[in-house]
Amino acid sequence: MPAKVIVIGAGASGLMAAITAAEHGASVTVLEQNDRPGRKILATGNGKCNLTNMDMSPDHYHGGDFALMGKILSRFSNEDTLHFFHHIGLRTLDRNGWIYPYTEQSSQVLRLLLMEAQKRNVRIKCNEKIVRVQPYQQDHNPDQVHKSGFHVYTASWTYTADSVIIATGSPASSVHGSSDSAMCFARDLHIQTVPFLPSLVPLKIRENLTNLWAGTRVHATVQLFVDKVLIASDTGEVQLTDFGVSGIPVFQISRFAAKGISDKKPVCALLDFMPDMDEASLYQDLLNRAAARPGASVSDLLIGLLPDKLISVFAEKTSSGKGNDAQLLRKTAAKIKAFSVTVTGTAGLRHAQICSGGILTEELTEDMECRKIPGLYVTGEAVNIDGPCGGYNLQWAWASGYVAGLHAGDSCMSGLHAGDSC
Repeated sequence: MPAKVIVIGAGASGLMAAITAAEHGASVTVLEQNDRPGRKILATGNGKCNLTNMDMSPDHYHGGDFALMGKILSRFSNEDTLHFFHHIGLRTLDRNGWIYPYTEQSSQVLRLLLMEAQKRNVRIKCNEKIVRVQPYQQDHNPDQVHKSGFHVYTASWTYTADSVIIATGSPASSVHGSSDSAMCFARDLHIQTVPFLPSLVPLKIRENLTNLWAGTRVHATVQLFVDKVLIASDTGEVQLTDFGVSGIPVFQISRFAAKGISDKKPVCALLDFMPDMDEASLYQDLLNRAAARPGASVSDLLIGLLPDKLISVFAEKTSSGKGNDAQLLRKTAAKIKAFSVTVTGTAGLRHAQICSGGILTEELTEDMECRKIPGLYVTGEAVNIDGPCGGYNLQWAWASGYVAGLHAGDSCMSGLHAGDSC
């Protein structure tokens, strides 16, 4: 008989694990607590689904064992991801190395995954909230060996399986059903974890500037300092919001801000609103503008350099001083290049795209199998590995799901002795 595999969670890594295990001969059932599968897939990349990235390296990731991470990513690479999706009918689009569906519709990614799962006879059962996962021993006749298995309990039913794949994701996102189930399972099974924290998330600031700059988008560099040490930086379009700062550059550094705040350390950010010009050149530009516009205020000199709402912030800082004040222009240039804000928190799990934290990689083999509990696998966001924007987190989901599904599908059959059955 084929191996019985239960996958908990019908997200990206769960569907990949299920398809792979079924392709390798397993009888696969996916249990999903939502009313339909793949709801987080639909939300990825603002509905465009950034599948992977052509610049793929373990150096882009954080959190876990880099050696293990590298092995998983090499066993199912970005090229393997492209081959898989092309094979099931998805044409892709390369935007400077960020890979999207050609239609830029995440819904089509999900539909093709579900069609492939159906083709492989994967059963997907929705509205199934898992209460507990319990290993047990299957007692065979005296001529056969003992083999581990699992009971998977829901509120109304008990499933049995040879292997279980935990693909429950994290509590990030406003998508209904996002949860910390992986932590609950890990606690019950005495598996070590790191707490989930928001990542790829907007940041809140202390300064009372939001009524001045809210709604502004500006090309800027964000540098993050934790306990006065520069931890991370990124450049791109920054959104100035009614509570703080957002945009991809902020998302890229946000995991470190969340960790610093969790550790009760002071966290601040320096915003460089003219990253393509050094401070000396900016100061000279302001002097030239002042010479060309005698009697103009600092606010007037900033027209053409900064968005209107941001000019109002600097006008308040300079008290609308005269542009012929060289010292004031020097201070303005310095402030534009290093505008300091105090980070007080994140916008929370609901507004986070992913989480850092999860089950420790030290608890897992390079097959994504729990060292303490053979036959139990963990994939995707449930593992203490996270990456930046750009398709890295989906690539980790595809790769870890593939490896877990491959081993879960093969392990029962490869471990049989003569006369054994799964």
